[in-house]
Amino acid sequence: MFNNLQALGLGIIGFAIIIGVGTIILWEFQGAVACGADYTFNESATMGGGAECWETANVSHQVSYSDSAVSTNYLTTQLGSTGLAGWTPAIIAISVGMLFLGVFLTRSKGRV
Repeated sequence: MFNNLQALGLGIIGFAIIIGVGTIILWEFQGAVACGADYTFNESATMGGGAECWETANVSHQVSYSDSAVSTNYLTTQLGSTGLAGWTPAIIAISVGMLFLGVFLTRSKGRV
């Protein structure tokens, strides 16, 4: 049973690494596609649909994000705590529960 728990733990660690690396890649991709060639992306701003791309030559002029930046931000949200990562506690609970049920159901003559 402990081998199964170790495999479950390694799977959860791999799952967390995939989510973390995916979020970092999407965030960097968002910065690359957010604004046009003559504009600078404001990383400290939120993706609320406001004007967040500053013109490089004229700092007072702002434009909105591109559609691809808004889509990338949506994918980042779906990968984070409101999306795929939000299922992690349920996956852990079901997996551990199934491990224990499997041990009790396959028990033969009092040996584990």
